[in-house]
Amino acid sequence: MMGERTGVQETLFYGFSLEQHVPDNHLLRSIDRLIDLSGIREHLRPFYSTMGRPSIDPELLIRMLLIGYCMGIRSERRLCEEVHLNLAYRWFCQLGLEGAVPDHSTFSKNRHGRFRESNLLREVFEMTVRHCIETGMVGGEGFAVDASLIQADTNRWLAVPGDEGLPPDAAGHAVKEYLAVLDDAAFGASTPVVPKRLSSPQPPRTCVKWQS
Repeated sequence: MMGERTGVQETLFYGFSLEQHVPDNHLLRSIDRLIDLSGIREHLRPFYSTMGRPSIDPELLIRMLLIGYCMGIRSERRLCEEVHLNLAYRWFCQLGLEGAVPDHSTFSKNRHGRFRESNLLREVFEMTVRHCIETGMVGGEGFAVDASLIQADTNRWLAVPGDEGLPPDAAGHAVKEYLAVLDDAAFGASTPVVPKRLSSPQPPRTCVKWQS
């Protein structure tokens, strides 16, 4: 006899386990076995107040950001929605079925605030590379360079000749901030860069070399 559902039957108790609904070969399971985020709270302790209500667990924010990077979710608003709906994401974030997902604005505040001031993301990156070296995934015997050619979507009427360099007013605030971050990464973020004077009596000149 063919069965037919008569409607949604609400039950008082449910027996449900997230552990059983995440496949063994899921990418997040492999990541969860390797990462160790136990030192995040201690690293961020000086950047939190000792008074007031407890904040959102910073490990939860890092786990959600890892999901966004690994799954190609670029929007923080969409990331919060996906973590709310996806069982595997909830399992990775240790939220269970009833755990509250942070608001998307929380990511912006922490990413531009505590995470940047404490250099937390760099610490997580270096921890990951260090772990890869310890497990033999990185040997340090060679390197790879991405030489992909990508057509630029620019306005040729607003182009600036490369040999002339950028005029002072050509870069906006976002570009200047990005270049400042590159300078920090290249020179250690704490070492002042002092140009050397040439031995000749001519005044020193700055040479700008662009690499694709």
